[in-house]
Amino acid sequence: MSASNKQAVAEQNRDTELNDETVREYLKNHDDFLQRNPDMLDYLHISHASGSAVSLVEKQASVLRERNTELRQQLKTLTANARDNDTLFEQTRTLVLKLLEADSLEALYTIFMTSLATDFDLEHATMILYSDETGNKGWRSEPQDTVKKEIGALFKGHKALCGTLRKNELMFLFPEGSGIGSAALAPLVSTEQLGLIAVGSSDANRYNGKVDTLFLSHIADVLVKLMSRLPGTAN
Repeated sequence: MSASNKQAVAEQNRDTELNDETVREYLKNHDDFLQRNPDMLDYLHISHASGSAVSLVEKQASVLRERNTELRQQLKTLTANARDNDTLFEQTRTLVLKLLEADSLEALYTIFMTSLATDFDLEHATMILYSDETGNKGWRSEPQDTVKKEIGALFKGHKALCGTLRKNELMFLFPEGSGIGSAALAPLVSTEQLGLIAVGSSDANRYNGKVDTLFLSHIADVLVKLMSRLPGTAN
């Protein structure tokens, strides 16, 4: 055999030589291999965390048990979230119905503050309406520039948000609060910025970026619609 033929045969043998990648590709393209050759399961073993070896069947059973546990936990979490959302929906529905009975801005403010404290059982809640007048009107009003100065870093956009608060931010929003906490805020925006509503907690992790602000945004939208129809304004 000539040298060139020997080289061709060697290259062919290398091309057909079994290796991990070749076996992987074969099994991927013949996924019924073990079904056609069940006796091979007795020869396949995988090292266990304990150091002992387990058969492929045992390993598959273990993986399925772990996945089953994970799925049960996910289902439990989804069920709990659904239950919490149902409760929040009913609380929000009750609040909206109460707000519809308000015949003045002061009544709207009182209903909102009372309901969030009693029906929602929240640690902190506030409604701030923008106004340059500082007299007692029956609701809390603050100049917009003051709000921007105190919590401007939290309110860079016109969307509801959640976040951890510094001590001065928490105490501005909730004067009865102290220390560091967290809050969820939603702007009251019509053709102009009217104010904001917020709920808070002394737990810095209670209102984090993963908390859904859908219900708070919905309440803010309802308040804005009602404010436009009520006598008296924040200005």
